[in-house]
Amino acid sequence: MTAPLCDKPLLHTAFYQFVHLAQPDEVVSLLREMTAQHGLALTGSILIAPEGINGMLAGTAEVLDAIENTLVSEPRLNGYFAGMVFKRSACKTRPFFKMKVHLKAEIVPLGIAGVDATQTGINVSPQDWRELIAQPDVVVLDNRNSFEYRLGHFTNAVDPVVANFRDFPNYVLAHVDEWKAQGKKVAMYCTGGIRCEKTSAWMRDMDVPVYQLEGGILNYFKETPDAEKDWQGECFVFDNRVALDTKLQETPTELDAVYTGDLDAAWRLARAKRLARGGA
Repeated sequence: MTAPLCDKPLLHTAFYQFVHLAQPDEVVSLLREMTAQHGLALTGSILIAPEGINGMLAGTAEVLDAIENTLVSEPRLNGYFAGMVFKRSACKTRPFFKMKVHLKAEIVPLGIAGVDATQTGINVSPQDWRELIAQPDVVVLDNRNSFEYRLGHFTNAVDPVVANFRDFPNYVLAHVDEWKAQGKKVAMYCTGGIRCEKTSAWMRDMDVPVYQLEGGILNYFKETPDAEKDWQGECFVFDNRVALDTKLQETPTELDAVYTGDLDAAWRLARAKRLARGGA
């Protein structure tokens, strides 16, 4: 078993993959076994559902190299996660205190049954995203919660004013006929890409072109040295670092500032502070 956290720099890795898992409970058992081998040197959470995997982990470069390699090449995982992309960023603050692997109904809860997120909209590379969102016939949708939008967003992006990802479909249904009548295309983005993939899969039959930023905001920051030209503010991340700038560096922003003005500010802040202390 790997020793507890040492004085080497910590890194954060985020990943997901939509893939049909026939026995997700068996995958959970395997991943609990595999992550436990690293002891306290690996922390974070992995969600497993019949539709795939969604994870955020923290550890040294060596530990993350090992677990990422395990996820993509361990024979007992039957190649489910082969080709999965990992997005790393630096840590000043320790992002997590525990290691958890959970079985869920969905890895990202859109709340609409039967969505096959392996069939998504059109991926747009970070290199092409700037040109796309500058076009006058494109509606740029922020596919995140309103408190995330307020902290930072792409220039000219629309805030659907949702408090939960499950609310996003209602916004789409209320506006899709208008977009079609105006000949609009939809370009969506979210933190790492997972929410957009699920939404664009659901929207495939709505007769409106749907584009999504490949790898999300974090990938855009990584691949675009002058991302600040298109991005206003910071990017909220769901761990103890709170927010990152366009250089993927942790900012001084504290939790109290994130939820100001949110209808659910009290319980969101209480929950976030409990998690920051290592609570469940």
